[in-house]
Amino acid sequence: MNKYPLPADDLPPTGAPILNELFYRQLEEATCRRFYQACGPIMRVLLSNCHWYFKINTSPLMLLIICYDIESYLHIVDAIPQLIKKLKQFSNKAKIHLFSADYKEEPWKIEIEETSDDEA
Repeated sequence: MNKYPLPADDLPPTGAPILNELFYRQLEEATCRRFYQACGPIMRVLLSNCHWYFKINTSPLMLLIICYDIESYLHIVDAIPQLIKKLKQFSNKAKIHLFSADYKEEPWKIEIEETSDDEA
């Protein structure tokens, strides 16, 4: 007896979730590369001193930055306006989650809405 009420042709493919995950990983890696290339040399150094990555499968696009020491954290905080400007090149709506060296604290969450360049 058939355990599914639909014929086999009407069922979703069994490998679809695995392919979706692979697609998201590739898209996240490509976004990271492009974002890094779009940043200037100083921003690249700041990002290199932290662990950072994008979450593509969330809505909106999310940049997560984890700072390992307070000095890196403070430099990234100072560079938030430049990060926002670069991030707007990738998405009109995005979020930045900035984690400090002290993991006990909640991350600093910044939402980026579509705004004119005069406001940023």
